[in-house]
Amino acid sequence: MFTPKGKFGWFELMTSDTKAAGKFYSDVVGWTTKDVSGGGMQYTTFNLGDVGIAGMLHLPQHTGWIGYIAVDDVDAHIEKIVEAGGKLWKPATDVPGMLRFAVMSDPQGAAIVVFTPNPAMGNPVRPAPPANGTIGWHELYTTDIDGAFDFYNKLFGWTKVNDMDMGPMGVYRIFDEGDHKQMGDGGMMNKPPQIPLACWNFYFCVDAIGAAIKRVEAGGGKVLNGPQQVPGGGWIIQGQDPQGAMFSLLSNNE
Repeated sequence: MFTPKGKFGWFELMTSDTKAAGKFYSDVVGWTTKDVSGGGMQYTTFNLGDVGIAGMLHLPQHTGWIGYIAVDDVDAHIEKIVEAGGKLWKPATDVPGMLRFAVMSDPQGAAIVVFTPNPAMGNPVRPAPPANGTIGWHELYTTDIDGAFDFYNKLFGWTKVNDMDMGPMGVYRIFDEGDHKQMGDGGMMNKPPQIPLACWNFYFCVDAIGAAIKRVEAGGGKVLNGPQQVPGGGWIIQGQDPQGAMFSLLSNNE
């Protein structure tokens, strides 16, 4: 789980039914699941081959996906985030031999986890986007795009790639997490009215968007928006899994 600081390094689904959600995402995205429960805590990983991509736990009161951002000192970042207007929801906690983490939210209310991995965990080689099953884009729906960008810029070192004018929907700000990708690592926008709270949304890479839509619907999920072609030629949808968690899919193929 080693990740350069300031970057998203892990993703986690909180759901009311881990068995059903595991089957849904395995069918739609192509992941496999593995039970790694221990120490009185139930936990499942989503994997590509032998490499973990994301995790899942039973937490029905907070259904949704959350992203982990790597930092060099969790406790120091808690103080900085609170000073910047964020909130602490779960104090710093150790997962023995693996990581130290804290659940927080940015000043506009979007939930994040800050974590410091244990160096002894090593550095597993994960496939890079746009390989199927990887996380290809990170998208923030916020109530204040300038305030949110300023927060992530100062706390994690993210930089602006460019702003795209989306007309009535406002500005879409593409950001870079430090690896200087030509297209950036994600985007930020002021949330549309149908999204009730500020939140992060993550895009999972799939083989072809049309085929993936059929798998979503066959598995009991919903397509909320799309398919839509985006700059660069890719195709996306925003969807909802059968337990109510929002997710998105991304493909270079229609």
